[in-house]
Amino acid sequence: MIATMDFEELIHEARTASFEGWDFSLFRDRVTYDGALPWDYEQLARDHLSRAGSLLDQGTGGGELLASFAPPLPPRTAATEGYPPNLPVARARLEPLGVEVAEDTRSFPDTSFDLIINRHEAYDPRELRRLLAPGGTFLTQQVAGRDLEELNAALGGPPHEDAAWGLDAAVTALEGAGLEVIWRQEAGFTTTFHDIGALVLFLRAVPWQVPGFDPHPYEERLRALHADMRRGRPLRATAHRFALLAR
Repeated sequence: MIATMDFEELIHEARTASFEGWDFSLFRDRVTYDGALPWDYEQLARDHLSRAGSLLDQGTGGGELLASFAPPLPPRTAATEGYPPNLPVARARLEPLGVEVAEDTRSFPDTSFDLIINRHEAYDPRELRRLLAPGGTFLTQQVAGRDLEELNAALGGPPHEDAAWGLDAAVTALEGAGLEVIWRQEAGFTTTFHDIGALVLFLRAVPWQVPGFDPHPYEERLRALHADMRRGRPLRATAHRFALLAR
């Protein structure tokens, strides 16, 4: 069906499609990935979860990953989600599992958690230090500041404001807050957008990639990209990731 839709139909579909939480299965084969990360964040989280009596999942999205860890979850498990559209989705999924879901960490007492996990969410190293119990562990996978920068260039959009954000900067900040980084790694892979509707829907789902994105101001560039995609030249961009463990 996608192959027979014209530009206007694809844009309309992308602007009106329902997207909630952090479930990218909607894209199916419209966005593909070439390459894989040398670490498995989910497995790392599971490995540390088995030894934790208390857990915080920062930036839980719609709670999809955290819910997949149950049962069992640690006796005290909490999650934060600061993106307003995701918060009710996360609460509906996680509260029946006994998980406390908050907008941020301010309500949690000092030394509350043996393990804090964080995939693609901003964090404050000093707040992590406050929240971690003695001997506690912080696991994160982060999107580096140069992520998918070819996409911004293809649209003629603004560059990333935090282009300098990367593994070295993260390590320096955590060590400055009194945490010890015990493992670190960075890698990249190719993300390919096969139709213009998938690209626009992605920019809806990830609004910080091109802040304030609306298809209308970018119509000329989008039409040119659409023509390239129809000729078998999809848009390719490099995803940049890094991960670390600290205690």
